[in-house]
Amino acid sequence: MEELEGYVENIVFRNEENGYTVLHLSHPEWDDEVCCVGCFSYVAEGQYLVIQGERVFHKEYGEQIKVSSYQEKQPKDSMAIEKYLGSGAIKGIGPALAARIVKKFKDDTFRIFEEEPERLAEVKGISTKLAIQAAGQFNEKREMREAMIFLQDYGISMNLAVKIYRQYGKEMYEILRTNPYKLAEDIAGVGFKIADEIARQAGFYQDSDFRIRAGVIYCLQQSTLQGHCYLPQRELVDMASGLLGLEPALIDCHVDELCMNKQIICREMDEQRCLYYGSLYYTEMNCARMLLDLNLDFPVKEKDLEKKVRRIEHAENIELDEMQKRAVFQAVQNGVMVIMGGPGTGKTTTINTIVRVFEEEGMDILLAAPTGRAAKRMSETTGYEAQTIHRLLEMNGAVDEDDKRGMHFERNELQPLEADVVIIDEMSMVDIYLMHALLQALVPGTRLIMVGDANQLPSVGPGNVLKDIIHSGFCHVVRLEKVFRQAAESDIILNAHRINRGEPVEYRRDSKDFFCLERNQPQDILNVVVQLIVQKLPPYVHASPYDIQVLAPMRKGELGVLKLNDLLQQYLNPMTPDKVEKEFHGVLFRENDKVMQIKNNYQLKWKKSNSYGDTYEEGEGIFNGESGVIRSISTLSETVTVEFEEGKSAEYEFSEMEELELAYAIAIHKSQGSEYPAVILPLLSGPRMLFNRNLLYTAVTRAKKCVTIVGSRQMVDQMICNVNEKKRYSSLDRRILELEEADAQILS
Repeated sequence: MEELEGYVENIVFRNEENGYTVLHLSHPEWDDEVCCVGCFSYVAEGQYLVIQGERVFHKEYGEQIKVSSYQEKQPKDSMAIEKYLGSGAIKGIGPALAARIVKKFKDDTFRIFEEEPERLAEVKGISTKLAIQAAGQFNEKREMREAMIFLQDYGISMNLAVKIYRQYGKEMYEILRTNPYKLAEDIAGVGFKIADEIARQAGFYQDSDFRIRAGVIYCLQQSTLQGHCYLPQRELVDMASGLLGLEPALIDCHVDELCMNKQIICREMDEQRCLYYGSLYYTEMNCARMLLDLNLDFPVKEKDLEKKVRRIEHAENIELDEMQKRAVFQAVQNGVMVIMGGPGTGKTTTINTIVRVFEEEGMDILLAAPTGRAAKRMSETTGYEAQTIHRLLEMNGAVDEDDKRGMHFERNELQPLEADVVIIDEMSMVDIYLMHALLQALVPGTRLIMVGDANQLPSVGPGNVLKDIIHSGFCHVVRLEKVFRQAAESDIILNAHRINRGEPVEYRRDSKDFFCLERNQPQDILNVVVQLIVQKLPPYVHASPYDIQVLAPMRKGELGVLKLNDLLQQYLNPMTPDKVEKEFHGVLFRENDKVMQIKNNYQLKWKKSNSYGDTYEEGEGIFNGESGVIRSISTLSETVTVEFEEGKSAEYEFSEMEELELAYAIAIHKSQGSEYPAVILPLLSGPRMLFNRNLLYTAVTRAKKCVTIVGSRQMVDQMICNVNEKKRYSSLDRRILELEEADAQILS
C-alpha cells in the first residue's frame, strides 16, 4: 500500500453514475504527474488529496495508482491554492482572478474564504456581491464533498447524491435517519427502490408500518405519471404488493389507516373503492366548482348578433357554415363552451370571428395555448397575439409552500386576469393541475372558450380534462365536422379524417403531401429515414433538417427514439475536433445537437439576448416538450447552454442534464401541440395497446406540408382498426355532475 499527496492536475475521465475517475495528481516536488484511478465521491481540479493505493501497470496506459481510499486536505501552498481556485470550481473566478486573490492573501486564502469573505472585495475585480457568492460556493463545495462521502456508504450515484444535497442541504442527514422514503417523493431519479435500499441500511424492516404506508403513497403518486387522478383500491393494492413484496391483505389494512388519517382520499364509484392522492381529489373538486361558477348565461338578441356576424363575414370575405355560426352564438351567450374539430374544419376562422364579435363590443380578449409552439401557431393563424398558459398566468419559478410541484402563478384568485374573454387552444393537452391554475385566475363574468380535438392524445400530466368536460354535458359543445374545400385539397387532412373515422388511408400516386415508402426490414427503414431527412425532404418542404421531425411510437427497440437519435446524430451533427461533447447516462451530447426538455423545470432561468449579446428579456421556466439546440458545453464550469425557440437561452449544470434528450427523433406523445414542415413516421411492429388509431392520428396531424410513412402499410391498417386506449382514471366529469346536482337541490 502506497500513500501520496498532491493536487488534482486534471481529470481525464469521470463516470458520473458510479464516481469512477481517472485523474492526474501532481506535486511541486515531483518530476512528473501520477495517474490515479478509482472511485471518488466528489473531486475537482486543484483539489488537494491524500490517497492510498497500489501501484499497478496497465498494458495500454502504463503505470497507475489504483486508489483504495483517499482524504481531502486543504492545499497548504500558494501554488496549489491558486490551482484550485482557478480551475473553474467556483463560478466567477478564473485563473487571472485566482492569481490576484492568492497574491493578496497567500497561504491564508482559504481562511479568508471561510471566516472573512467580505475581505475578498479588497482584490481588484471582485465586488462585494461576488465576494459573498464566491465564499458561499466555496463552503458549499466543502459541505457537498462531505455529503458525497457520507452518501457513498448508501450506494448512491454521484448525480443523485448531488441532487439530494441540493434538495435538503444539511437536513439531509436527519431525513436519511428518520424518513428515507421522502427522497422518492421529492427528488426525480430517486425511485422507491433506491429509497427502500437506503431505508434497509438505516434499519427499517420489510414489513414496517412506515415502509408499507410510504410504498402505498408512492404507488399512488406514480400513477399520476400514467395520467391517473385516482386508482381503484384493488389496482393500488396489487401495485403496492408487487413493489413491497408483501401480501395484499397486509397492505389493505394500511390503506384503511391512510384513509382514516386523510393521507389519501377514498370515494365509492361504480361499486368500488377509488383512492386519490389528496391534492388531486381537491384539485378536481375545485375545478368542477369553478367551471360551474363561470358558466353564466349572457342574454343577447339573436337578430342583432346575426347582423353582426354577416357584417364580419362580408368584411373578411368569408362564409361560415351552420356549425361555425352556432359556435359564435354559443361563445357570446355562455360563460363556458367547447369548440371541437379536427384539421381543416374551420376552427381558426371560427375563433377569428368570435374575436371580432367581442372586439366590436370593446371587450378585452386573451388567447393562449399549453405550449410555445401551439401559441405561436395560434398567433400566426389568427393574427392576434397568443401566449402560453404559463406565461398568461405569469408563472413564478419560486417554490410555493402550498404547491409541492415547485411553482406558482402570480395570476390567481387574489390577482385574476383582466379579461372579458379567454380562448384556450389545444385543450386536449391541458392537465388537471394547469386547468386548476387557469380557473383560479378567472372570475365569474369572464367567458372561457376551449378549443381542441378530443381525438388527439391526452395530456402528459394527470387528468382527462377536455374529454371529462365534454362528457359531463354541463356546457355547450359545438363540433365542427365539415372539411372545407381548400383543406380538402390536402391528402394529410383527408387521410387524418379517414384515420379518425376508422377508414383505410388512401395512397395516391399523384399526392404531393402524403407518402408511404414500404419497407419490411428495420435496417432498410433506418436507411430511408436518414436519406429523407438529410437529402430528400429539406429542399422539398423548404426547411432545414432540424425543422423536419422524425416521430416514433416507442422509445426503445430497433426503430425506437433512442436508436434513431443515435443514428441521426451521426449524420446531422457528426463529431468534429471543434465540438465539445459530454456523455450523460450513456447518451452522448454534442455542441449543435438538437435537444428537447423532457420535464417541467419551473426554476430554470432563461434570457433572450440581441446580436450584441445584450440581454433584453429574462424569465423562469422551461417546459416539457420545448426543443432547442446545444450552443455550448463547458467542461470547466460544468454547464450546458441550450438555445430554445423564440431565442430563449438557458444554462444547465451537468447534474441537470437528465432533463434533456436528443430530439432528432421524438416520441409521438411529445409532439402534441407542435407542427412541423414535414413528419417522418417509421412504422413496422409494436404492442397493440400502444399502436392504436389515436397515436397514428396524432402523428399525421403534426405535419404541415408533408407526411412520409416508412415501413409497413399493414401496420398502418392495424393501427386504424385498433381503437383500444389505455384507460385513464379521472373523475372531473363526476365532480361536475355531483356539484351541479347539489346546486339544483339547494335552489329547489
